[in-house]
Amino acid sequence: MQTRNPLKLNGGNMRIPYAPAEPANPTPENEAIYERIRERRKPRPLIPLDLALLHNPEVADGYNKLVGAIRSKVSVSQALAELAICYIAVLNGATYEWTAHAPLALKAGASRAALQAVLKGDVTNGSVLSEAERLVLAFTEQSTRNIKIDDQLFEKVKAKFNDQEIMELMITVSGYNMVSRFLVGLDVTESNGKEMVMPPE
Repeated sequence: MQTRNPLKLNGGNMRIPYAPAEPANPTPENEAIYERIRERRKPRPLIPLDLALLHNPEVADGYNKLVGAIRSKVSVSQALAELAICYIAVLNGATYEWTAHAPLALKAGASRAALQAVLKGDVTNGSVLSEAERLVLAFTEQSTRNIKIDDQLFEKVKAKFNDQEIMELMITVSGYNMVSRFLVGLDVTESNGKEMVMPPE
């Protein structure tokens, strides 16, 4: 019989139940997967996204490795990456993603004015956004909305970033579009339709 996690947030329910916080099938392999994910989350416990993914521990493990590398093994500016992730959240209506990453953008060095511009969709505002920020946000918008990035924009990006940084930006944008679609599709944390707000000062 399947063990269900009673986690409820905001008084509602995700579209499917959350997986158990401990392996329902406690094989050594599954125990090791749970431990790897806990290690990445320290000092926090497993988060709702983890508990949504852990219906299939091997998928959760692969996700953890990919996103862990995107977050911690890249050379591109973390502030730029976090602004891109926040803009994906805005474009896709992923409130949980915004709530998680807006504080991280500020911690990484993005200005409050830049983050506010992202929240408002004012991503061509040269008075608060640098050239690099505007390019990354245009890159993010085209990839998110159209999948394809037009040649004119791509040439501008190539003039500003090296090949490795462009690859890292592309996998960040692609990866976090996956995340936002997963979050919104299953309504993880029951955040769909809730207002996105700036982090407190």
